[in-house]
Amino acid sequence: MKIAYSAASPYVRKVMACAIARGLNDRIERWKIGTTDPALAPVNPLSKVPTLITDDGMSIYDSPVICEYLDSIGSAPKLFPAPGAARWKALTQEALADGILDATQPRRREIALPQDEGRQGYIALQQGKVARALDELEKQVDSLGDLTTIGEIAIGCALGYLDFRYANEPWRPGHPKLAAWYEKVVKLPPLAETMPVG
Repeated sequence: MKIAYSAASPYVRKVMACAIARGLNDRIERWKIGTTDPALAPVNPLSKVPTLITDDGMSIYDSPVICEYLDSIGSAPKLFPAPGAARWKALTQEALADGILDATQPRRREIALPQDEGRQGYIALQQGKVARALDELEKQVDSLGDLTTIGEIAIGCALGYLDFRYANEPWRPGHPKLAAWYEKVVKLPPLAETMPVG
């Protein structure tokens, strides 16, 4: 397998954390490529990372689908629970964590541009989404384990991205239980071996 890869992408990190948790890390070749590189478009018309190219040449994107694909192969314990309440909880947690990323990634570009009223309003809207998501995770933290579900891995990657790109907006104040959970799980291989760079 080969993955279109960026060491700074939190979505790539989520995929690689799943690969480590599933014992598949050594089976995935990293293809370091930028999203503007024309070589990416033939395997993903959206020109996005991550994109996984399977051993039989199929292209899979983006991170939720790749993670589920990785969960379908190998013999390690599954990250996606069987249908039922636990599955919907894990998938909803993944969606909440991905929502944090969706609200923060584009904001990096906006911050670099002239700050007119419309741009400031957009930034505040995205900051509000992140704040509400963090408050919700603080409420749920007692039910989080040690990166045993896709939801927990996605949450760990989202919190790590906030540290990586938004250290000037600390998320730990007001979220002590979430901070304690993160300090424990960030030392586990799926997160410890995928720290963002760039």
